[in-house]
Amino acid sequence: MTATESPPRPFDERRSQLRATLEAAAGLVVCLDFDGTLAPIVDDPDTAVPTERNRDAVAALADDPRVTTAIVSGRALRDVRERIDGPSIYAGNHGLELARKGTVAVHPIARKRAAQIDRLCSILETALRSVPNCRVENKRLTGTIHFRSVPAAAEPIARRITREVVDRFGGDALALSTGKRILEIGPNVRWGKGNAVELIAADEPPETAVVYIGDDVTDESAFRAVEPDGTGIRVGGDSPSSASCRVESPAAVASVLSWLGSTGTELVARSGRSRSTCLETQ
Repeated sequence: MTATESPPRPFDERRSQLRATLEAAAGLVVCLDFDGTLAPIVDDPDTAVPTERNRDAVAALADDPRVTTAIVSGRALRDVRERIDGPSIYAGNHGLELARKGTVAVHPIARKRAAQIDRLCSILETALRSVPNCRVENKRLTGTIHFRSVPAAAEPIARRITREVVDRFGGDALALSTGKRILEIGPNVRWGKGNAVELIAADEPPETAVVYIGDDVTDESAFRAVEPDGTGIRVGGDSPSSASCRVESPAAVASVLSWLGSTGTELVARSGRSRSTCLETQ
């Protein structure tokens, strides 16, 4: 455990700190992971959908002019945009592609190495063909090897094959990272969800409060990007994290989003009115 990582506290225990942050804020940015956050984790990633309460809560936040809402996902940009409507900003492939202000920006190194990702995914499809239920997902800029439905005895073999293939054919250009029952292949660059969140927040006025909610290892860079001035909320258990607080499940995420959409936005609006009054009386 590092100095910046400790077990996050339950959200209800940190609610007063978030209230204080919002009371001093000029605006609110809410950034959300998708799988395991808005949508429960499922064996087949193609069937993942947000819960109805999360879908409604995201739509309400997206409709509020006081809030900027963003989805920041490991899924390909086109994929995640089809799964949740409303937000004005989407980041796909762990921030390597970012849709905002009517344009899509792609990390230049990721674009150059897309052909290598495609080739490596094809090789892995052949190499892992004998592993039951192992799936290779080609997301153009990254690739994901899914082990959730792989028999327990076969998973270590599939992971070893994946690492050997990436070491042999990826070289220094590509890197392998871990997640929940997956391995991710991507360009070997220092870029992740945290960088995307920093770009999103930089477009907002000073003193804007930033909240990030996510559930996986890849969300830790985003937690570090928002903490301690903003609030990171980890979905899951109490293992060490750069997030300051946590909730148990996507069902609990909906409660947090509903609170942000009612009490949270009113606190921000009240802060704005207070500053306006102060300026008028000077």
